[in-house]
Amino acid sequence: MKSVRTKLKLNNKQKTLLAQHAGYGRWCYNWGLSLWNQAYKDGYKPNGRKLREVFTNQTKPLYPWMKNLSSRVYQYAFLNLGEAFKRFFQGLGKYPKFKKKGRSDSFTIDRGGKPIELNGWNHKLPVIGIIKTYEPIEATTQKVTISRQAGDWYLSCSYSYTPTPTPKKTEVVGVDLGVKTLATLSTGVVFEGAKSYKKFEDKLSRLQYLNRNKIIGSANWKKAQLKIAVLHRRVANIRKDALHKLTTYLAKNHGTVVIEDLNVRGMLANDKLAKSISRQCFYEFRRQLGYKCQWYGCELVVEDRFFPSSKTCSNCGHVQDMPLNLRTYNCPECGLSIDRDLNASINLKKRVLNSEETSECKTHSRDAVGLIVNACG
Repeated sequence: MKSVRTKLKLNNKQKTLLAQHAGYGRWCYNWGLSLWNQAYKDGYKPNGRKLREVFTNQTKPLYPWMKNLSSRVYQYAFLNLGEAFKRFFQGLGKYPKFKKKGRSDSFTIDRGGKPIELNGWNHKLPVIGIIKTYEPIEATTQKVTISRQAGDWYLSCSYSYTPTPTPKKTEVVGVDLGVKTLATLSTGVVFEGAKSYKKFEDKLSRLQYLNRNKIIGSANWKKAQLKIAVLHRRVANIRKDALHKLTTYLAKNHGTVVIEDLNVRGMLANDKLAKSISRQCFYEFRRQLGYKCQWYGCELVVEDRFFPSSKTCSNCGHVQDMPLNLRTYNCPECGLSIDRDLNASINLKKRVLNSEETSECKTHSRDAVGLIVNACG
């Protein structure tokens, strides 16, 4: 499965209709959560299916305005509520909270089991009608989710995708992630981090400062909040763009990509570097690289976090301590002087190559032993 998310081009009437559907889904979710909490206090064991039946037979007829909106919205609202409680009981998430207007507004619709065809720039959705996108989409999906972020509406969906392996320029590449530079490859290529937050930090601080004395809920407060949200969205989009370009380049052009299993939680314990580390999005890098390697026929190798890639000389194998303030690796044994990030990426590459040679040697040894046994037999 492959997912796509794109911005919608809407008029005021369409924006109002989408806001009504998002409010419908939020109302049903909060109603279901309230009833769930009360039923649990009374000793019952509720679930999403029972809540949907009670809502359909008893509550929905009391609100005529719900007939003008898609009935699939409230059904997915109860499904999401049941999934939220399932994750809570499994220890994967916190207890579900009531949704608030203007925060994470979204809803999901489908065609009752029939596929939804998205072709070109204009797309026909059930009940919503024809909507336009800023970029063409070619997909066949079972459901679509429409959400609002910083005043704009987005469409997202998943569809079947056939992986297509691409020709590789390099067989094995080591990738060392860092704070100074986002990634350093064993081939010598360096990818600088976006550092979008640092670029817009002063502007963001200024907007928040101007918003300090505004009355919460007023028109001016809403305008200021929208400006802040738009700037946050821009910062996040720049960071995501840099990560997508890097991971796509690695998966398309390399047969095997070697990275380290970083202890990000432990790295964030460093108060001086926690802010810079969190802005590099190491987890998101690994997540994107994982599924893109499957798309483009690439192998992802994650080395053990205790492997001393930065402390080991890539030429002779000498190991020495390397504090973070030392950016150049100077080997006292062979006299090698090399950037520490480049040295680490080369060590990651060599570790995989050495392991492959070792496995080949073992295979040849087993074959030789088999030939001897057969000859003696």
